[in-house]
Amino acid sequence: TRFGGRKLLADWNGAPLLHAALACARAAPVEGVTVVTGADATDIAACVRAFDPAIRLVHAPGHAEGMAASLRAGVASLPADTRAAFVFLGDMPRVSPEVLAPLARAVQAGAPAAAAAFAGRRGNPVVLAREVFDDVAGLTGDTGARPILQALGARVVIVESPDDGVLFDVDAPDDLARANVRP
Repeated sequence: TRFGGRKLLADWNGAPLLHAALACARAAPVEGVTVVTGADATDIAACVRAFDPAIRLVHAPGHAEGMAASLRAGVASLPADTRAAFVFLGDMPRVSPEVLAPLARAVQAGAPAAAAAFAGRRGNPVVLAREVFDDVAGLTGDTGARPILQALGARVVIVESPDDGVLFDVDAPDDLARANVRP
């Protein structure tokens, strides 16, 4: 609502903002990428297909509830043998690829979750191990995985990013102008 609608389709460097976030997700050491749609589902799906037709699409019918509905729909759609899942946000176009492999390794080594951070502030993406997938089903509202990470406390592995891209998200149109500015 702060953006005024159709945020993920807004122009950013000559392409939709969502394409930058999808490029970040594609850089992760994953077997596949799933995009959860909500508002503007038809247009978002077309945008995703234009970027990569192999990306799976899942719709969150209760998307108006907030991030929890999208996270629940995405995790519930994963194959039964999925060991962990990265959680990227579509309005975060500057996630450093340098944090992705260390996040995955932390969960592969046994952490229930790992989160990117910059200057001591936790951001996104996060990686959730299968052991917390049931907890995702109980999430509500517009908080995403925050309650799960808070409950895990020190068991969450924090991976420091070389820049603030793990904190930067686009909330308002003016943020698009700042999207490429790095400290």
